[in-house]
Amino acid sequence: MAGADRMAIEEVVRKVLVDEHADVLRESVRWLAGQLMEAEVSELIGAERGERTEDRATHRNGYRPRRWDTRAGEIELQIPKIRQGSYFPSFLQPRKRSEQALLSVVQQAYVCGVSTRRVDQLVESLGLRVSRSEVSRICAGLDEQVEVFRSRPFEGRYPYLFLDGKVENHPRRACPIASEVVRETAVVEERGCASRAGSARGPRRCGGRARRA
Repeated sequence: MAGADRMAIEEVVRKVLVDEHADVLRESVRWLAGQLMEAEVSELIGAERGERTEDRATHRNGYRPRRWDTRAGEIELQIPKIRQGSYFPSFLQPRKRSEQALLSVVQQAYVCGVSTRRVDQLVESLGLRVSRSEVSRICAGLDEQVEVFRSRPFEGRYPYLFLDGKVENHPRRACPIASEVVRETAVVEERGCASRAGSARGPRRCGGRARRA
C-alpha cells in the first residue's frame, strides 16, 4: 500500500510540474536532448568536441534548428551538422517513444532527484555508447538545474505553506541507516494557485523515533 501511495504522490507532482512549470521542464528536456545529440555525434565522427585525433571520420559544421513537439510543449532543438555525411537524432526517429522517455527522466529528477540509473537506461534505449564519466557529467548538469529550481526565490504573497513527509523503509539495508524521510513542500498564492516548492530526502537512523510536528 505504501508503494502505491508513493506512486500516487509522484504522479500528482509530475502533473503539477507539467501544468504549472512546463517552461522549466522544457528547458531541461532541451538541455538533456542537446547533451545526448552531442554524445551521439561524437560517437558518429569518432571524436569529442575540440578533440584532435587522426581517427575522426569528419568534423562538426554548426547547427540547424528544428521544432520538436513534446508533452511539455514545443521545444526548438539545435541539431548538430557534420561536414561529410548526415546526422539525425535517434530520439526523433518515427515510432520511437524517446520523447516520453526523455520527459520521464527529467520529471523524475525534479520529483525524486537525479538518477544515474535512469539516465543510463535512457542512453541504452537510444542505442548510444556513452562512457560512465559522460553519464555522470550529464547527471551533474541536470542536478544543477534541479537545484536552481528548488532554491528559487518566491515573489509575492503566499498565505499558505504545506509541509508533508513520509518514512520509506529499506529493510535490506544494514544499520546505521535503514530508512529515509521524504519531505515535500508546497505553497499557495493569494489567488489560490498551488505550486510545489521542493522536496528533500534525509536519512533516519536505526532505533530513532519520529517526532511529531
